[in-house]
Amino acid sequence: MPRILGVDIPQNKKVPYSLLHLYGIGLHRARLVCQACGIDENRRAHQLTEEELGKISSYIESNYVIEGALRREIAANVQRFKEIGCYRGYRHARSLPCRGQRTRTNSRTRKGKKKTVANKKILRK
Repeated sequence: MPRILGVDIPQNKKVPYSLLHLYGIGLHRARLVCQACGIDENRRAHQLTEEELGKISSYIESNYVIEGALRREIAANVQRFKEIGCYRGYRHARSLPCRGQRTRTNSRTRKGKKKTVANKKILRK
């Protein structure tokens, strides 16, 4: 299995689709990387030579923030929102959607499994 920047990429997929396994690289960026490194997009990842793998990894490392550094940057941004007390920080802290989605009926992914609230029993005289 070819390794790029410490991540195993699938060997039977075409090169741009294999690069998608790097956190922070989408399909558009993967295609740009292939063009910049002069690699045919129709080749499979196991067909790449060590030189080409090195070229890809050095290009990505010099031009993009990916993997652990990107995760740390995003976590630091969210933490900053929480510290300054802005709306987005408030929503992140309470595990609610922070981009304006409705929460009355949806947002189960963020809120988690339903929590049933018991009704008060009506007292009869």
